[in-house]
Parts: sequence; structure tokens; C-alpha cells
Amino acid sequence: MRIKAVEVREIFDSRGQPTLEVELAVESGIMARAEIPSGKSRGSTEAAVLSLAEIQKVLPAAQSEVLKNDFATAEELDNFLIKLDGTADKKKLGGNLLLGISVAFWRALAEEKKLEVWELLNKTFFKSQDSDKKPLIFSNFINGGEHARNNLDLQEYLVIAKTLNNFAETTKKLAGLYEKLGDALRQDRKLENIPLGDEDGYSLDFENNFQPVEILDGLIKAENMAGDFNLGLDAAASGFYRGDKYHFEGKDLSSAELQEVYLEYFRKSELLVSIEDPLAETDLEGFASLKTKMGDKWLVGDDLTTTSPARIAEFADKGLINSVIIKPNQIGTVTETCLAINKAKEKGLKFIVSHRSGETEDNFIISLARASGADGVKIGAPLNERITKFNELIRIY
Repeated sequence: MRIKAVEVREIFDSRGQPTLEVELAVESGIMARAEIPSGKSRGSTEAAVLSLAEIQKVLPAAQSEVLKNDFATAEELDNFLIKLDGTADKKKLGGNLLLGISVAFWRALAEEKKLEVWELLNKTFFKSQDSDKKPLIFSNFINGGEHARNNLDLQEYLVIAKTLNNFAETTKKLAGLYEKLGDALRQDRKLENIPLGDEDGYSLDFENNFQPVEILDGLIKAENMAGDFNLGLDAAASGFYRGDKYHFEGKDLSSAELQEVYLEYFRKSELLVSIEDPLAETDLEGFASLKTKMGDKWLVGDDLTTTSPARIAEFADKGLINSVIIKPNQIGTVTETCLAINKAKEKGLKFIVSHRSGETEDNFIISLARASGADGVKIGAPLNERITKFNELIRIY
């Protein structure tokens, strides 16, 4: 299948953060688009994100090379793009541009074959394994860290929704709980409006980093929903790591001291079952130590692993994690993303297909989750541009 034209535009999320839209036309007349998020909190080994101005400088030459070729499969296109860029971190053409072309081409090919995108991905990479498995929904209810203007060091306080009879019912209950949290916070703080963070979680100052867990734990139990919801954290600890210490609640903690704080959190809330990036991406000894103490709780790598098959394998083999985040724009093409998922499966890790801050209305990650049989999907609060992802869950499962 030949690509006839590639167009790139800058679009903005609900917070005004710039993201990217890529549209391509193929010779059959099919037009396909992809919107690529940016990501505010980023691991140091992620694929590069180029601005529109930077992309416009490299696009003409790249497009000329792409248009010369006839691609029999979308994998062939992805591998061509990787070679055309030729850098380890996609800094020549930008991981966001490559992913936009890649996702759009997969969509065009699926349309030509009269398949859903998730069906094409499943047939290509996952061979019908687990495609009917329903993922947990990780939804961001309270924002802190780099995603909010408040005093919380931890970046995300997540409600983890178990699948009920169907995703429509699950989404309705999740949205209802989000509204109840807002009502409770407004009443407690005597506020008419509560500020929201980058991922539409509530963003207020709290007494300490554990108080949001206490509030969510209490609300879920008060609503008799403990059978439906659990809790998770995304610490994004690289964001408060200074030198060899963690600046946490105004104190400088060692890795061992911070690990004990987290373990105490798990002891205090039986609903708390998962923590992402609890330590800095360079604190490998800390990851290994914490994992031995956490039992069956999810210790999730993100900045540590950056959707890289090699890094996922390395840190799984070293016993640093038992779960991993999958973000397509961390690596740069659909093919590489699916290889990362298969590596996670090979190593026995749970995996969560995730959105980004600086998000768009694009719902490709839901197709990816269905195709691969994801253990979880991380979407953010049930609000604004993320609603399209909840709606796609309802549609394709």
C-alpha cells in the first residue's frame, strides 16, 4: 500500500498543551488520522518529542522517502521509519511524528482489510491470545507532583475499577464516584469550584501525601464499593529525587526510608494494591529492595522501562518490577510498542496500556489494549478528552 501524502498539524489538549495530529492519504483513497499526546512527566530514555516547527524542517525529506515505497504490511512501514530516523531515541524525526504516521497507516490498512484496528493488531502480533480479557481501569482522581499546582509530592492517586457486567456499567459507577469525591471535597473545603490537574484529577493541598489515599479509601467503603474499586499510586519519584535523596514532605529521605513510607501506606489501606515509579529511574537497588517487600502488590515500571523491550527484559530479569506501563509514544512506532508488550508477557509481567498528560481525543490505546489482552488501561479522570477512551472501551469490548 502506497502513501500518497502526509500532513502534520499542531493541536492542543484541554489545558492548552501542544500535541500533534498526523493525517495521511493512501493510494486507494483512504484517509486516516492519528493524534499523538506529548507527555509532561517523561523518562530520560523516551523517544524524542519534536515541536511542529522542528518537524516541518525534517518532514519534506522524510515524506519524499516514504512516498517512494510500496509497503506490503504496516510492520514494513514501521521498520522503514525506524531505519529512516536511524537514531536510538528518534531524535532525527521525532517519536511523535513517527508514531503519528505509524498509527494512521495501521488504521488505513485495517480499513482496507475491513477489520477493526484491534483485530489487525491481534492477528499480527498476538494471535488471538486474551483478546476477550477485560482490563482494569486505572483512573486518576487526585493529581499532584508535576501534574498539579498543590503540595502533593506524589503525582497520581488512582481509582482502579474492576470490570462489572460491562464497561458501560463500570464507567457509570466510576464517573459517579468521581463526582461524589468532588462533592465531598467541595463541602469539606467550603469551595464552589475545585481546581483540576493536568489529567483532570482534583488538585488541592492536603495535610500530607497519604491523606488522599485515606479520603478515597473512606469514600469507597462508605459507598459500599470496596468490591468494585481498589486504589493505586503513581509516585513519579524521579520528580522529587535530588542527588541521592528524595525530597518528600519537606524532608530529605533515603531510598530505604521512602520505601518504608510506602509500605506503611499499604499497611494502612487494604484497598491500595499498586504503585508506579515509586523510586527514581536510576535507583535500581531501591526497586529491587522494595519489590521483595511488597508481596503480591503491583510494582509498576514506567520512567524505568519506557516501553522499551530491552529495558523491560533487563529489569524484569533483575527482579525490579512485576508490572509495566505501555505508552506508544515512549518508543515511537506501533510495531515497537507491540514487541514491548510481548516482551512483558514473556517475562510474566502485568501490563497497563496508558494515556499521557498532554492527551488527545485519539482512542488508539484502547484498540491496543483489546488486541493484546491488557491487564489494565490507564485513562485519567472520566472527563474532557478522556471521555472518548471510555466510550471506545464500551464500544469495542
